[in-house]
Amino acid sequence: MLTVHDKAPDFTLYATPDQKVSLSEFRGSNVVLAFYPADWSPVCSDQMALYNEMLKYFKKYNAQILGISVDSKWCHLAFSQSRNLHFPLLADFEPKGDISKQYGVYNEAEGECDRALFVIDKDGVIAWSYRSPTAINPGADGILDALESLTNH
Repeated sequence: MLTVHDKAPDFTLYATPDQKVSLSEFRGSNVVLAFYPADWSPVCSDQMALYNEMLKYFKKYNAQILGISVDSKWCHLAFSQSRNLHFPLLADFEPKGDISKQYGVYNEAEGECDRALFVIDKDGVIAWSYRSPTAINPGADGILDALESLTNH
């Protein structure tokens, strides 16, 4: 798993069925990457709902959150609409788990992402990372602490 001071690998993934997003588009802002196992699972649903509620706090720290799983762009679209999410869910779908593998958070046995968080600074360097047990919602405290430390530098 990538850790503090590692350069965050750039990527371009589908955010909607017809729109792609690249990590490099957010250079100059902080970015939170929230890798999660699967749309529709109870823990993932709660985790993404929490981050949706936290958007104003992330914005305060000039941070964009991006959810990433191996689900398809169509699955993300349905999940995002059903949960009324206001941040992009990116499809690490084909080649399956390619970006998750680059970040060291792909679970080969399950064929899905681990539940992992990365805070990337405005220069594209990882400032904080955390891998959570799959069944545990990691919440937002670690993310907010990491963003706070970036603004106090």
